[in-house]
This record gives sequence, structure tokens and C-alpha cells, in this order.
Amino acid sequence: MIERLQTSARMSKFVKHNGTVYLCGQVGEGASVAEQTAECLSRIDALLEQAGSSRKQMLQAIVWLADMSDFDEMNAVWDAWVPEGHAPARACGEARLARQDLKVEIIVTAALD
Repeated sequence: MIERLQTSARMSKFVKHNGTVYLCGQVGEGASVAEQTAECLSRIDALLEQAGSSRKQMLQAIVWLADMSDFDEMNAVWDAWVPEGHAPARACGEARLARQDLKVEIIVTAALD
């Protein structure tokens, strides 16, 4: 069974299927990549909790940066957020994001409890 939650005509905030939750890309507000990353990760926490999962259950994360020169700043926030021993498989690349003011977008897949 596939369960889509917080669904609009364009997308679902998350989809649950076969013991896995797939989050849509999350972004955050703020002037710096650190601020945007922190808010983005807070949104991920909220969606994972709503879905019945947590950051300890993450399987994969895909990080998009508007500028790879922000890699270290984003990682400082990311590294403090990921629970020790529970780092997901992760990819990070540079991409043009949906709005010019966005610096980071993160997509997470996690196991359900």
C-alpha cells in the first residue's frame, strides 16, 4: 500500500511505502547557508516524526547546494545534526534551486519504526 500525505496537485510532503518514508525536498529560510540548513533539518525532523520515523532511521540523503563553495558551512550544521553512528548514505551536488535566495535543499529517505 502507498500512503501519500500532505498532498497537493504537484507533490506530497512525504510518501510511505513498504516500511520506508520518502520526503520531498526541504529548504529553509535565512541569509546564510548555515541558517537555511538548520531550518531545513528542523523541517526534516518534523516530517520524519509525523511519518513515524526519525533521523536515526535515515537511509539516504541527497543535498543540493546552489554553490559548492558553501559545502563546509552546510556540513558544519549537518554534522552536528546527524546522530553519531546513524549517518545515512549521502550525495551532495551543485544545482540551480527553485528560487535565487535558496542555498540548500535536502531530500531524505528513511525507514519507518
